[in-house]
Amino acid sequence: MGAGEMSAFVAGLCVAALPLLAAGFWLGRRTARTRSLGGLGTPVEHATFETLHTASLAAPPLRAGLTEETARRSARRLRTLLGTDALCLTDHETVLAWDGAGEHHRAQIMERLAGPLETGRGEAFRLTCEEPDCPLRWAVVAPLTVDDRVHGALVACAPGESAVLVRAAGEVARWVSVQLELADLDRSRTRLIEAEIRALRAQISPHFVFNSLAVIASFVRTDPERARELLLEFADFTRYSFRRHGDFTTLADELHAIDHYLALVRARFGDRLSVTLQIAPEVLPVALPFLCLQPLVENAVKHGLEGKIVSAGGKCHIGITAQDAGAEALVVIEDDGAGMDPELLRRILAGEAGPSGGIGLSNVDERLRQVYGDDRGLVIETAVGAGMKITARLPKYQPGVHSGGRLPRE
Repeated sequence: MGAGEMSAFVAGLCVAALPLLAAGFWLGRRTARTRSLGGLGTPVEHATFETLHTASLAAPPLRAGLTEETARRSARRLRTLLGTDALCLTDHETVLAWDGAGEHHRAQIMERLAGPLETGRGEAFRLTCEEPDCPLRWAVVAPLTVDDRVHGALVACAPGESAVLVRAAGEVARWVSVQLELADLDRSRTRLIEAEIRALRAQISPHFVFNSLAVIASFVRTDPERARELLLEFADFTRYSFRRHGDFTTLADELHAIDHYLALVRARFGDRLSVTLQIAPEVLPVALPFLCLQPLVENAVKHGLEGKIVSAGGKCHIGITAQDAGAEALVVIEDDGAGMDPELLRRILAGEAGPSGGIGLSNVDERLRQVYGDDRGLVIETAVGAGMKITARLPKYQPGVHSGGRLPRE
């Protein structure tokens, strides 16, 4: 099961847990109220809405993992879901956050958590207290488990025993565990995409660097000023390609890097390679995944044009257009090179062709689908001897996607 499928499956678990919360405990406490509900419908509908709304507010902090900060930001919302007098979140060593009365019970609760944290099974126990004004006499422990690993516990405290609270605390703990699992998936996705970018950089380095330096060296004696200009182009391109901040960039910056790259390629092939660019100024600020378009241009040069130019001595053309298409920027990269067998292209995009099959195409296609959804992958038209046309549809706005930003967490 892939990361996208796993995320959908886990999200389904999350949605499935919420009706049980509403029906099992919170509704039972809230629907007894007789105050006017205005236009929100019946007491049951009002309570359901408030439960789902509270859960939606508690989720974002937990999607960053279980820390003191995220526990503190979510504890009050979780206590509201349960309607209990106090609630705390713990890891294996300490209480990360306490919300409500009776905070002096921290040490007592941590002493009782050894068993549940080891076995992953919840339990309930009486609280001993010498404080006359303390309302807490009972605690319910529900472990927080992800992939059979116990990360900590949710502990709900109340004035007395309640079988309903035991069930409700277990459901809320399972819901929290789902958010922590999504946080793990987010971190895994971040590591995967960082690895994919490193793979692209590794692809750029040996082939392109060798040819660029060879071209620059060829001008050192005959045209020193030209050699200096190309060296600056090379420096600007490599500085961008190997930058270490942000998972996203702007279309303007990506096209600027492509311009540096093509300046070096044209220096190598001379008038045997022509390039045209048609860029709508209004799409230049659009954010997109870093190193998303440059590998497509490099693929066109390396796999589509070099053989035709070097072996056959022919002339080739690359066209790059970026158009304003309403809510999207429509980017098209087209060449009249060797083209590709559609079946080979299918295997490349499926990751079945090996590293020599064009890592750039599969890498970019996968990253676009991860960020924007499966319907936003590359659209590629090609045939043997017919060149290649690659179309990418980039939303002008996508939550969490902005220049210099990290991967979206929610």
